Amino acid sequence: MNDALPARRESILASVREYAEISLAAREFVAGESTVPVSGKVLDADDMVALIDSSLDGWLTAGRFTTEFQDTLANYVGARASSFVNSGSSANLVALSALTSPKLGPKHLKAGDEVITVAAGFPTTLNPIIQNGLTPVFVDVEIGTYDAIGDQLREAVGPKTRAIMMAHTLGNPFDLDLVRALCKEHKLWLVEDSCDALGSTYRGQRTGSFGDTATVSFYPAHHITTGEGGAVFSKSPLVTRQVESFRDWGRDCYCETGQDDTCGKRFEWQLGDLPLGYDHKYTYSHIGYNLKGTDMQAALGLSQLAKLDHFVARRKENFNYLYERLRDVEGLILPVATPNSDPAWFGFPITLADDLKVDREDLMRFLDKNKVGVRLIFAGNLLRQPAYRNIDRRVVGDLRNSDTVMNRSFWLGVYPGLTDPMIDYMADALIHYVTGKDGSF
Repeated sequence: MNDALPARRESILASVREYAEISLAAREFVAGESTVPVSGKVLDADDMVALIDSSLDGWLTAGRFTTEFQDTLANYVGARASSFVNSGSSANLVALSALTSPKLGPKHLKAGDEVITVAAGFPTTLNPIIQNGLTPVFVDVEIGTYDAIGDQLREAVGPKTRAIMMAHTLGNPFDLDLVRALCKEHKLWLVEDSCDALGSTYRGQRTGSFGDTATVSFYPAHHITTGEGGAVFSKSPLVTRQVESFRDWGRDCYCETGQDDTCGKRFEWQLGDLPLGYDHKYTYSHIGYNLKGTDMQAALGLSQLAKLDHFVARRKENFNYLYERLRDVEGLILPVATPNSDPAWFGFPITLADDLKVDREDLMRFLDKNKVGVRLIFAGNLLRQPAYRNIDRRVVGDLRNSDTVMNRSFWLGVYPGLTDPMIDYMADALIHYVTGKDGSF
């Protein structure tokens, strides 16, 4: 009976492919009736087959697909290692928490140490700083690039500063020349949040490969998807060990799932106040979490990763097409790539100029009513959010641009599932509203 299983498996996968080719076929876009999504996943039959193929293994947790995905992903980015986790937010938590490990020596982050970040961003870049008892130092962003102002980064470094943790906003790399120089000069850790920037480059090097740790997200809106999912990149084998420990319950053991004695002395360790020979698989050196992804997610990630270069190219094409449609519209401040970078844009950020008599919320209601997806630049000024009003922090400058982002900025989609007719409709709707044309759209 077992001899028949491979043939049955192939039959199942063939049926899945046939179903997927029908169910995932592109639908006709009808302007004014069809939705223009701001983001979304792009799946094909190979993706669906990968999901089912992995599930038929019956392993479910991290397994053969996870190992291959981690290795392939690290190679793509140019990092020494990648560790698969269950979300980009978890990746940020693990990436910073790993740097608090005493196993890293006297440089490890300790409660009260300062971490520089930007005020205009997404909560889960900030949250791990607070959750680890560290003090965030906020700097403002430039309008156009939406990344940190260089002079404020320099000013932000103080006697308690031990790390920089920032995101490449909407896929646009921050000034890595400056940030790396500051980290080298002041012996700071760099946690590079590349969750929106998989495939972006700075001086020809892919984002995610610069930081001591770095992160990426595989949520369906992102450059590739595993459903939920994310990864942590690391350069040093010692740091990688701490990343894996915090991801895997805080354990000291580094055996892969399903393995028992990688170190060759499972019952020979003497750690903490435990008895000599206490099973290393149940020895914990950190107060950690369980943030692993599943093998089905990793299988989907592998299939998606094979298409990433195409996805990145399509994002750039869509960005450039939309830019050409909007470049001559007065009152719109369009996005600017950071010098020396080539962004794999996650979205198309726009700020309404101060002299443009348009209310952003009314504009967003208009776009939404006309089935055009639109989003804010995340939390705006994070310090205006109710969750962060009373946190311990240090602020450089007045954060006026972060307030502008909060009040006058938004972004439109450029993801690979958009077509030229969709982008034309989106641009026409925006132009119609901001130019004050009469009549219905």
